[in-house]
Amino acid sequence: QVQLVESGGGLVQAGGSVRLSCAASGRTFSSYVMGWFRQAPGKEREFVAVITWNGGRTYYADSVKDRFTISRDNAENTVYLQMNSLIPEDTAIYYCAAKEDFIDYYALKYDYWGQGTQVTVSS
Repeated sequence: QVQLVESGGGLVQAGGSVRLSCAASGRTFSSYVMGWFRQAPGKEREFVAVITWNGGRTYYADSVKDRFTISRDNAENTVYLQMNSLIPEDTAIYYCAAKEDFIDYYALKYDYWGQGTQVTVSS
């Protein structure tokens, strides 16, 4: 069982940066694949980024590639999402999620979810 709590969201101007954190409870955090997803009003939840259990591989949605960076600190049971060059289209609730075994881009494949943190980018 893993419990996830996101933090770091807020209001930021276009072109600015925000770093989201996701703190996990549980002794087996280091064995989980961790993903970030987002959901804008009226839209479905979409994949943003994912990182393997040891941080060795990362993958990104095309819409955030070269602007966002996912990382993790297994000693601190935390995964991060550094978001740079933000645009209004990045406005959404951001969720972290955990799953075992393999990387996946589909939200339904993830077993554990945080409550989400709002990121609003003003133009």
